[in-house]
Amino acid sequence: MRPLTLAMPKPVVPVVNIPFLTYQLALLRQHGISEIVLSLGYQPRKIEAVLGDGSRLGVKIHYVVEQSPLGTGGAYKNAEALLDGPTVVFNGDILCDLDLTAVVEQHRLRRATATLVLKRVENPSAYGLVETAAEGRITRFLEKPSADEITCNTINAGTYVLEPEVLAVIPSGENYSFERGVFPGLLLNLRPVYAYVSEGYWIDIGTPQKYMQVHQDILQRRFRPPVEMPAAVSHGPTRAMIDTTSRLAFGVTVGDGSKIQSSSIGERCSIGSNVVIEGCILWPGVSVGDNARLVGCIVGTDCQIGRNAVISRGTVLGDRSTVTDYSLLSSEGTSRSYV
Repeated sequence: MRPLTLAMPKPVVPVVNIPFLTYQLALLRQHGISEIVLSLGYQPRKIEAVLGDGSRLGVKIHYVVEQSPLGTGGAYKNAEALLDGPTVVFNGDILCDLDLTAVVEQHRLRRATATLVLKRVENPSAYGLVETAAEGRITRFLEKPSADEITCNTINAGTYVLEPEVLAVIPSGENYSFERGVFPGLLLNLRPVYAYVSEGYWIDIGTPQKYMQVHQDILQRRFRPPVEMPAAVSHGPTRAMIDTTSRLAFGVTVGDGSKIQSSSIGERCSIGSNVVIEGCILWPGVSVGDNARLVGCIVGTDCQIGRNAVISRGTVLGDRSTVTDYSLLSSEGTSRSYV
């Protein structure tokens, strides 16, 4: 996600002007889970500053911070002092509409040591696969298989229900992985590890492409998250055209003749006259000069876009970038452009 995450930790990057973890917290609250531990590593104080104690979101948040990178399993172990029973564990970059109540109930009925949420994918070769028996018991983990090794299309979706005994197999203070250490070890020791295959929406926002996709999925109403979304904005007093799939935060100004489609515009942004913005994400404080054209790009906080500038699809501007008048930024021939 760099350069976007140089100053903003990924768990709280804005998704349609709402800090990302707010969506996960809302899902947990929706399913009766209100006591939450965030195990943090990168820029933890910024995350705590955004989310606070959770009371504003209807939950209670505790924080634990890694002194050195501990991996996925090590981060769970680092929170051990605050855990006293079965625990739901989320990766911090997953957005889904998972029925957590059903996952926890299945975990309880099968008396599982661990339950892993799985997701079916079209291209299994790009992921680590999880094989299951007919009754849902996990039998094998297969990392990045070749075409002739593919036996299923179910991948680890980054959500687990874990019994306290799982903590005992993770060494303290060491970098340790759920995927390569904890779960294969449980299978080796014949512990009951089960799968719950989710058929609902699921996405990992860990790349600019996926980050853009989740915005379009929400704006185009292909996914309805468990939070109250900002209302679609009308054109207001100016002669601008802002379609109903766009979301503009408080304090945005838009000049006459501008057109905004399927875009998320952060607070304090200023859009000049006769500007075209299509399928874009603008973080707070962005200024766009008259007659500029932005299509399918991501623009970081406090960027300055000059008059008549053109920024094309796939471009990512880091915070406080300046694009001078009449500039052309194109990602043609590459997967994306960074500034």
